[in-house]
Amino acid sequence: MAAKGVVNEHSLVGKNGVSTQHDRNGLRKVQEFCIQNGKIQESRNGSTHHSKEKKRKTVESFEQVPLYTAVMTYLGFYLLMFLGWLNQLLFTPNVAREQNREGYVPLYNRFESFYLRYVYRRVRDCWNIPICSVPGAEVVLKDRITRDYGWTFEFTGTETKCLNLGSYNYLGFAETKGPCAEESAQAIRDFGCAQCSPCQELGTNPLIVELEKLTAEFLGVEDAIVFGMGFGTNALNLPSLLGPGCLVLSDEKNHASLILGLRLSGATIKVFKHNNMKNLEKVLKAAIVKGQPRSRRPWKKILIVVEGIYSMEGSIVKLPEILELKRKYKAYLYVDEAHCIGALGERGRGVVEYFGCNPYDVDILMGTFTKSFGSAGGYIAGSKKLIDYLRINSHAACYASAMSPPVAQQIFTSMSIIMGKDGTMEGLRRIRQLAYNTRYFRERLKKMGVIIYGNQDSPVVPLLVYMFSKIGAVVRTLKQRRIAVVGVGFPATPLMEGRIRICLSAAHTKEQLDAALETFEEIANTLGLRYSQQRRPTDPVLYGVLDKVD
Repeated sequence: MAAKGVVNEHSLVGKNGVSTQHDRNGLRKVQEFCIQNGKIQESRNGSTHHSKEKKRKTVESFEQVPLYTAVMTYLGFYLLMFLGWLNQLLFTPNVAREQNREGYVPLYNRFESFYLRYVYRRVRDCWNIPICSVPGAEVVLKDRITRDYGWTFEFTGTETKCLNLGSYNYLGFAETKGPCAEESAQAIRDFGCAQCSPCQELGTNPLIVELEKLTAEFLGVEDAIVFGMGFGTNALNLPSLLGPGCLVLSDEKNHASLILGLRLSGATIKVFKHNNMKNLEKVLKAAIVKGQPRSRRPWKKILIVVEGIYSMEGSIVKLPEILELKRKYKAYLYVDEAHCIGALGERGRGVVEYFGCNPYDVDILMGTFTKSFGSAGGYIAGSKKLIDYLRINSHAACYASAMSPPVAQQIFTSMSIIMGKDGTMEGLRRIRQLAYNTRYFRERLKKMGVIIYGNQDSPVVPLLVYMFSKIGAVVRTLKQRRIAVVGVGFPATPLMEGRIRICLSAAHTKEQLDAALETFEEIANTLGLRYSQQRRPTDPVLYGVLDKVD
C-alpha cells in the first residue's frame, strides 16, 4: 500500500527531474588562498573549473558517557532535587502566589515551578545575560550581581568584553561597519523601519521582491518566499501544507518550531531515531503498510521532516540516504537549513551543495536569515507552484507583518557578497575561513580528551560536561577568563547530556581560537572535563587543512 499520488489542495509540488539551472556562465571560479595572521587572504592566481558533484565521506562522533560519570550525574541531580524540596519545606519562596483561586486548576505545572525555583535558579546567572554590543567575534556583556541567590539581579554599571563563542554569527556579517550596515541604514532612510502590515494587505516592498528572486537564485530553485520571523516560518507554514490524513516522519532532534508547526497541522506524526536511516525506513514502511488509524486508508501524503545541521547535536543530516528513501516510498522531503545555509558547501549553498545533491530533489527548502546572514527572518524555497500556493494560503504570509526593509537589505547585501556579486571573493573567503576554524577547533578539542558531539564540518560544537553543577562552573569560569559561551542542560537536553554549546564564526582569527583553546585546556584539568575514553590523536593539528577526510 503506497501513498496516493493525487495532488489536492494540501499537496506539495515537487520536481524530481534533472535541474537545468546553472550559474550564469555555467562556470564557477575557484580561488586559491593563503593564511596570514589567522585570516584567509585572497590569492591573485585563480582558475576556472566546471562544478562537479562528489561523494562525500563525513565523520561524526557521539561517544557514550562513561558509567562512573553517568552514576555521578544522576546522584548529583537527585541530590540537587532533594535540597530543593528541603529548601521549599523550610523557607518561604520569594515569589508571588496565586490569590483567590479556590476550585481552579493551577495555571502552572507544579514540577516546572519547583524546577525553576530551586534547580535552575542556582545557575540562573549563566543565562539571559544582557549584551550591549554587536554579537561579532567579540561581545560586550553587562555585568550584574545577585544578593538573594538568584531570585533577583542588579546591574553593577560595568561591562566585560569577551570572546564570543555563543552566537550564530557563522560568516561574521554581524558588523557595525561595512557595506551591510551602510546599505541597511540607507534602506531605513528610503523605506522606513517597518511596513506594519502583511504584504497581502498593503502591498509588498521592492526590497522583498528582489530578495526573494536572489534567494531563489542562490539556492538554485524556481522561486522563494521570505518571512519576518524564522520560528514562524516553520510554525505557520507547515499547517498550510499538511492536514488530517497526512503522515509526517520527524527526526527526534528536530527544532521546537518544526514540532509546533506539525502539531498545529493535525497530521499524524511518527518520530524516528536521530539520523538513523534504518529506523526511518522501518517506521516509514510500517506506517505505509498500516495506513491511517481506524480507516486503514492510504495516507493523503507522506512528508519527511529533517534539519540540515542539528543545533544541539552538531550533526549533519544524511541527505543522500534520505533522498533514496524519499524516492523509494514516494514521500515528500522538507529540509530545515537554518544552521547550514551559508555555513556548509563550497559556495555556502547549504547541505544540498555539501553533498552534491540536486536542489530540485528536495521538495521544500526552508532556512533562516539569523545565522549566516546576520539578520532576521526566514524563507521557503522550491517550485513556483509551491511558492504561489504559500503566498495565498500561508498564515505567515496572510497575517504576519512583512519583513522590515533594513532587515531585508541586510540579507540582500550579505547574500550578494556570498555569491560574489559585489565583484570580490570576500564571500568565498568567509566560507573557507569558517571551514578552517571548524576543523581546527574540533581537532584540538579531541586532542584534549574531552567529548564533543557532531560532524567534523559542523560549526556547532557541543562539549559534554554532563553534570548540572559543571554547566554553571564552566560558564562562570570562562566568563572570568573573558570567553562567552552558552550552557545547555535539562530539559533542553536529556538529563545525562548537559553541555557547553560552542558556535564558531568566520570572524574568529586563529589567534583568538588558540587563546580560547588554552583556556579550555586549563579548565579541562581543574573541572575534570576529560571524559573521553578514546585514544587521543597524536598528529599535530594544522590550521587550514580540509582534506583529511575529503
